[in-house]
Amino acid sequence: MLKRKHWFNLLVVASLSGAGAVAQQSPIGMGTPPGWNAAMTRLFGDIKAFTAKAELRVLDKAGKESITLPMNFALLDRKVRMDIEMTQMKGPQVPPEQIASLKQMAMDRLSCVILPDTKMMNIIFPSLAAYVEMPLPAEEAAALNKNFKIDKAPLGQETIDGHACVKNRVRMTDEQGQNLELIVWSAGDLRDFPLQAQVNDGGANVVIRYKNVQFARPDAKQFEAPASYTRQKGLVELMEGAALRQGAKATKKK
Repeated sequence: MLKRKHWFNLLVVASLSGAGAVAQQSPIGMGTPPGWNAAMTRLFGDIKAFTAKAELRVLDKAGKESITLPMNFALLDRKVRMDIEMTQMKGPQVPPEQIASLKQMAMDRLSCVILPDTKMMNIIFPSLAAYVEMPLPAEEAAALNKNFKIDKAPLGQETIDGHACVKNRVRMTDEQGQNLELIVWSAGDLRDFPLQAQVNDGGANVVIRYKNVQFARPDAKQFEAPASYTRQKGLVELMEGAALRQGAKATKKK
C-alpha cells in the first residue's frame, strides 16, 4: 500500500538519459504524484476546500533529509492540484545537473491535477503549453472507493508554526485488512486540519507539512488544463518533443 514509484523520478531520469531510455521502463504511467495518495486525503475529513503551501520531505533511516520538495497545494471537492517547481527540489539524492537539464527542456515547472471522479490525472507543463492525461495508478484508483476504518491513539500535544496540535498515531484499515499507519499533527484552531503527517515508506520516513492554510474555495478552473494547451499522447512523447526542441535550439546557437 505504501511502496510506490513516483513519476517525477522518471522526469529526472529522462533529463540525463533521454526519453527513449525512459520509455523502456514499464509501465510509464503507473506512478504516484508526490505528496498525494487516496488514503491520506481522508485525513482532511469534512474539509472540502482549501489552499496551502506544502513541503514534502523524505528522511532516510538515519533521519537525514534526502529530498525536500516544496509545492502549492489545493483541494476542491476531492479534486487536488499540486504546483511544483523542480528547481526548488533539494537534497543529496537530487543532483543539480539533472534539474538543470529539466529546466533546459522547459519541464521544470509542472502541475499535477488529480480527478477522482474520472480516476484520471493531468500533468500540466506551463512552459510547454502542453499536458498529459493518464489514469491514476490502479491501486490508488481502487482506494478512492474503499471504506477505511480509522483508529487513533493519542501521542500528546505539540506546537507547529504557532498552532497547538494534537499528535495522534492513526491507523487506516480497508475492507481487505490492508492498513496504512501515520503520525498526524492536527491543529485545533484550524478545524483540526492535519498540519503535518508522517508515514514510513519502504524504510524511509515521508513527512508532509502544510503552511498558510486558507479555507476559501479555489477557482474550479485551476483543476482543468487550459483549453489552449496541447494534449500529448503520453509522458514519453512529451519528453521526446521537449528533447527535440532543446536539441534544435542548441543547433541554432552553433
